[in-house]
Amino acid sequence: MYARRRHAYFVLMGICLGLFVLAWGVVRLWSVPAAVAMCVVAMVIPPVAAVVANRRGPDDRWWDETSGDRRSDEWWDELDDRRRPPPR
Repeated sequence: MYARRRHAYFVLMGICLGLFVLAWGVVRLWSVPAAVAMCVVAMVIPPVAAVVANRRGPDDRWWDETSGDRRSDEWWDELDDRRRPPPR
């Protein structure tokens, strides 16, 4: 899952960089407003790429899920000031 998110991040950032280079290297010769519009679109892409890269996948462990290791779970519960109910 991590590789897929990383790949999507680099694709989005490549598109962003490509838009900037095309806007000011080529498009500005014909239309400055179009180049500015391309830069505005490119400006929106990095936050979207960060959200995509940091999204939790279906197989990723979430911060409040147990790991299955009893000692580790007890240690984290103690740090979080949570008490587990005693086993039955």
